[in-house]
Amino acid sequence: MAEVFLASRNAKKLAEMQRILSQWLPDVVVLGLDDVAAYDEPVEDQPTFEGNALVKARAGVKASGRPTIADDSGLCVDALNGMPGVLSARWSGTRGDRAEVDARNNALLLDQIADVPDERRGAHFACAVALCLPGGEEHVLHGRMDGRIIREVRGAGGFGYDVLFVADEHAADGRTSAELDPAEKDEISHRGRALRALAPVVAQALS
Repeated sequence: MAEVFLASRNAKKLAEMQRILSQWLPDVVVLGLDDVAAYDEPVEDQPTFEGNALVKARAGVKASGRPTIADDSGLCVDALNGMPGVLSARWSGTRGDRAEVDARNNALLLDQIADVPDERRGAHFACAVALCLPGGEEHVLHGRMDGRIIREVRGAGGFGYDVLFVADEHAADGRTSAELDPAEKDEISHRGRALRALAPVVAQALS
């Protein structure tokens, strides 16, 4: 049984990674932060997704001694000059639980671009996924999902800004990322693309 540590407590991220890595390593077990001994988690203070992913992965491998994966991702809105970007998860602050913060972030984003016409509401999700191995080897892969921001919250799946984002691949049916089933989302998502690129690297490292 192969174990890999994902430096996250997000249950949906853990499940997503388990689904994707299992295609390459059927017996892989993805551990989260609650599955390893507690350690001081680093501050995500880097100006890029790659920088934040590496900070988290390096801290995780040092603390756990296991191959560690960490990601940083966010929503980049054209009308906001690429923001919230690396600030996506804390765009409206960090007070409250994840659901409360997500709801505030979405409400703030809708308010900030309320006057932006539909043809200028382009955006993309960006993701950097880092793998750090106990021997010091490091890998970083990237993924991107292009689309647009709609004007109301729709859908019960996904997390974060998924309820406001329609990917280019679903422009015809208008479904948000939160209205897709997990397999559909994995196929086109920024994180799914980055993880699929990283999966064979993880498989080789754990074999």
